[in-house]
Amino acid sequence: MNTIPWQERPEGTQDVIWRYSENPIIQRDAIPSSNSIFNSAVVPFEEGYAGVFRCDNKAVQMNIFAGFSKNGIDWDIEHNPIEFKTGNTQMIDSDYKYDPRVTYIEDRYWITWCNGYHGPTIGIGYTFDFKEFFQCENAFLPFNRNGVLFPEKINGKYAMLSRPSDNGHTPFGDIYVSFSPDMKYWGEHRCVMKASPFEDSAWQCTKIGAGSVPIRTVEGWLMFYHGVINTCNGFRYSMGAAILDENQPDVVKYRTQPYLLSPQTHYECVGDVPNVVFPCASLHSIEEDKVAIYYGAADTVTAMAFGHISEIVKFTKENSL
Repeated sequence: MNTIPWQERPEGTQDVIWRYSENPIIQRDAIPSSNSIFNSAVVPFEEGYAGVFRCDNKAVQMNIFAGFSKNGIDWDIEHNPIEFKTGNTQMIDSDYKYDPRVTYIEDRYWITWCNGYHGPTIGIGYTFDFKEFFQCENAFLPFNRNGVLFPEKINGKYAMLSRPSDNGHTPFGDIYVSFSPDMKYWGEHRCVMKASPFEDSAWQCTKIGAGSVPIRTVEGWLMFYHGVINTCNGFRYSMGAAILDENQPDVVKYRTQPYLLSPQTHYECVGDVPNVVFPCASLHSIEEDKVAIYYGAADTVTAMAFGHISEIVKFTKENSL
């Protein structure tokens, strides 16, 4: 396995998750056309890493771009957006694409994103080499966001987390899981977890959404997610973790009451959308007990944080809502 990006915990802190000292790793103007680059996904690929990046252009048109890196930190992002060919459908038109996730399942890299088709829904595509891309049927009717595939089939079916929503800046949202036999037809929709009561855990009381692709651990699926509180200054996005049952991912075994990471640095608090920490991807090594989390900061740049998987699992169990 490729060596994942890593930086040791800073001296003097006991935080379960800590930021990369050189954040942000991708600036908003990393390609000539971009206004912002954030909420993006990466995976191990060949001798390094590949990714799908949300790059809003200077007209603030939202699209996704391929990129490559040797070390997972320094990225070369293509200057033109991904052009999809027809996959399992002829209908591949979309008004916009944003907030991608990527995972390898069986023989290819699957991509999900928020796809514009009469409102936001979940788009699905795949690639074998990050050069040629194929688009499939949208998973759900509008309106939906935060489509995140599990990295393997569960009980013989593909499984995907999502958050049914509305057509705007949704003031609500809970996490659901759905299943498919063929990555085309989706059903068996089950509620996974809801936004918390304000008095129990206010940082996640307005809405929640799945973040990076879940990680299989001895305790179950470790899922990073974002939670939102509606403050007098607008929405504030933070990150937490949950552990889902290995065979029944709609069963939540543990869920963090305190957040793991919240907007506190300048690049998280100041940008096009202030006060946002939005996890979208992670690289992990169970053997090394390490995870590197990629997150969008203030809807403007891409940043990275680190943690030990065993410590995150322990913290989630001991501080469960």
